[in-house]
Parts: sequence; C-alpha cells; structure tokens
Amino acid sequence: MPDQKATTDAGEERREQGGSARILVVDDDEAMREVLRERLSQWGFTVEVAEGVADARRRFASEPPDLVLSDVVMGDGTGVDLLDQLAAASETEAGDAGSGGDVPVVLITAHATVDLSVEAMKKGASDFLTKPLDYDKLRATLDANLHELRSRRRQRRSDETLAKGAGGLGDLVGDSAAMRRVYEQIEQVAGTDASVLITGESGTGKEVTARTVHRLSRRAEQPFVAINAAAIPAELMESEIFGHEKGAFTGATSSRAGCFELAHGGTLFLDEIAEMSPNLQPKLLRILEEGTLRRLGSKEERRVDVRVLAATNQDPEKAIAEGKLRADLFYRLNVFGIVLPPLRERREDVDLLTRHFLRSFRDKHGAETPGFRDSAAELLQGYHWPGNVRELRNVVERAVIVARDSWIEPGHLPPYLEQAAPAPADAVSLSPGTTVAEAERALILRTLEETGNNKAAAARQLGIDVKTVRNKLKSYGLTD
Repeated sequence: MPDQKATTDAGEERREQGGSARILVVDDDEAMREVLRERLSQWGFTVEVAEGVADARRRFASEPPDLVLSDVVMGDGTGVDLLDQLAAASETEAGDAGSGGDVPVVLITAHATVDLSVEAMKKGASDFLTKPLDYDKLRATLDANLHELRSRRRQRRSDETLAKGAGGLGDLVGDSAAMRRVYEQIEQVAGTDASVLITGESGTGKEVTARTVHRLSRRAEQPFVAINAAAIPAELMESEIFGHEKGAFTGATSSRAGCFELAHGGTLFLDEIAEMSPNLQPKLLRILEEGTLRRLGSKEERRVDVRVLAATNQDPEKAIAEGKLRADLFYRLNVFGIVLPPLRERREDVDLLTRHFLRSFRDKHGAETPGFRDSAAELLQGYHWPGNVRELRNVVERAVIVARDSWIEPGHLPPYLEQAAPAPADAVSLSPGTTVAEAERALILRTLEETGNNKAAAARQLGIDVKTVRNKLKSYGLTD
C-alpha cells in the first residue's frame, strides 16, 4: 500500500501550486453520484466518486482528498462508519492525524434526526446537509470547509518550519518577541496577493523576508525575481523593468524581457525602492495599477501577473518629504507593511543566529569547529552590530575559516569587536531617590539617542506607541 503521508504531501504541494481542490463523493446511488460530479466540476473542483464505504476507504488510502462528501445510508455501511474508518486510516497509515486526519467530511442524508446529527458530529463530521440539496448552501459549506482546511494546513506547515529551524520561519532565524511579531505578519500576508513594503536597516534581512513571504504563498513554485534599484544605473533601470526590443537603443542587439515579465506568475522583489529614479516611479505605478507594460521600442501591451514586494532602508516618510519616493507609489506598495527590527533590539537572538550560521559554515567550509568559547560568545553578545544580521553572518563565517577545527576564541574574531566601545547601554543608570517619572524620561531620551532620534524605532524598542513617545517629548518641552 502506498505511503499515505508521502501521497498527501505530494497532493498538498500540487494544490499549493494552483491545482483545484479534490473532493471525493461517496454515494451508492449512481444517479446522485453523477449529478454531484457534474455540479462540483462546474464549480472548478476535481471530483472522484466512490460507490460505497469500502470503495471510499480504498481511494482515501491511495491519496486523501481535500474533502469527502458522503451519503449517510449506503448498502455496505453508513457515513458514520466511514468517519470511523477514515480516522483509523489516517492514524495507522500516515502515522499521525496531520495528513489525512484533517480532511473534512460533509454528510448528506434524506432522513436527518437529531440523534444521527449528534453522533455524526461526535465522530468528526464537519457538516450535515439534508436532501433535497440546496446547492447554494452546499457551495457555501464546501467553500467554508476548504478555507478552514487550507488555514489549518498553512498553520501546520508554519509550525513544522519553526520546529525544524529551532526558532524561525523559513530562512529567518530568531525567537525573540520582535521576530515572532514579524513571523505573524508574514503568515498573515503570505497567503494573499497584497503588495508588501518591508522596511529596516541594511542587513536586517529584507530580501530573506521577501523570499519567505514568496515561499509561503500560492506562487511558491513560480519565479522569484529580485532587483536592486540602487545597484543599477538609472539609464539602464527602465530596460531592466520593462524590457526592450531589438534596436530600441544603441547596444540593444536583441530583444530582452524585463523583470516583470521574468516574474510573471510569481513574485518581484524591488529592493531599495526609494533609490529608484523619480522619473521612473510613475511608470512603475502604472504597471502596478493596470497590470500591463510595453517594452522599450515596442507598441505591444503585455499583461503581467506579478505580486510585488518592495523594500527600503530609509524612513519612507522622510524619503517622500525629500522627493526621493512618490507618495502615490508608497501608498500602492504599502498595502501591508513589515518593519524588521535591528539586531541590537533583539539581542536575545544573537546566540541562536550564531549557532545557525556556525552549522551552515561548518558544512560549507568542511570545518569541524566545535563552537564558540564563552569569552568569544560574550564579545558577540556585547557588540552593537551596526551591520545587523549580515554583519554577524560575515563574522561567524570568518571565525569558522580562521579557527577551522578548534574552538572559536576571541582571537579568531575581527579585532574591532574587542576594540569597539561597549554597546550602547541597555539600562539607564539610576540613583536612590529617582522618581518613576524621572526614570521614564531618562529611558525615553536614552533610547532616542540610541536610535538616532528615530521615534518609531524608539517606540518599538520601548514597547509603546509612537504617539506616546511624541506626547512624552511634548510634555518635556522637546517637541522638536
């Protein structure tokens, strides 16, 4: 008998790539089976039929469907019997209830009773419909159950990813409260096609975040194309985005697709969006609004289906005020915003990140480095990481290369870690007799100093609303 978990995972992967939901119709009445097959097929579902309980059991073992729609009274058993058998099959063949056991079962009967309904629900039936069928209600019931199923499966995959990553999501690593909030936001938006604007300092993982959103989306098997607006000369940027036809300009010796066409069906990541030429931003906005583009040198309109994720290491409001970023483009991209915290605001993740990178670079460089000595780990923990996770990653890789098969000592780390001034104080020095109000003021002002007077960053670090920070400053007579 085929491995049920393997077939379930394969089926889930296929459906995540855009395949229709599979529904197994179980009824010993051939006419009813065919009516349901035709109606469900018209609604876009993939339909299989079974003649009774035994047939349904065999088909379920081969590949669990997304939903079972079953009659209650049949020649070789009842829909309630089927519930018991499917539950047993999920546990014994898949090893857990997470693969086949979460398949919803909707029962249909012409002889509904309260006792039968109660028994069916106790056995795990998701819904109970009566004949003659109200097809509007049937469609609503199927949609509701399948939506719930997809949500549970996404949650299960997220849980498995975090467990395997020992505190993380996808390639993002960290178990701090700040990162858990980021993971929640990623999971909220990944299943949609909404545009996302990712902000954060250089090295905080904006592209990794974008890739994680893509991998958790329905576009996961389609292209992910990344382009850095700050790394491409302004005169070439338009061709990179729109593409060009042969002869469109000097040097255009052949036609070339732009990044939107390359990302068709998938995700386009526009990094450092505030560095894009102001003259090009209206053209980008048009693509986002209309979903069409014209290559340079072409009169043909091309339709593209692309989800756009953008990022910047600048304060968007400041970039708009300085004329670097158009407000209308910002609002179009910022349907959903994700702010990545700097590493200094989540120091509890430094050790986890260090171990993650250590394992990775041991394999990459064939080293047998056991780990970091306490003195070296303390240097990493105490440093303020202006380059954020990217800087930590580079430091760990260097240490693995230098230490090779020995423990990593302070001497294996870059000298500037030992020579650097202590990290900005995590606590404010207080003396006996200090009032709570005075301590609060000192903490807020010290945090603002730490964040370069970035009120939003200070509010995140303090765990309060940015409006509260502004009101406090106003009360201190420091509104500027």
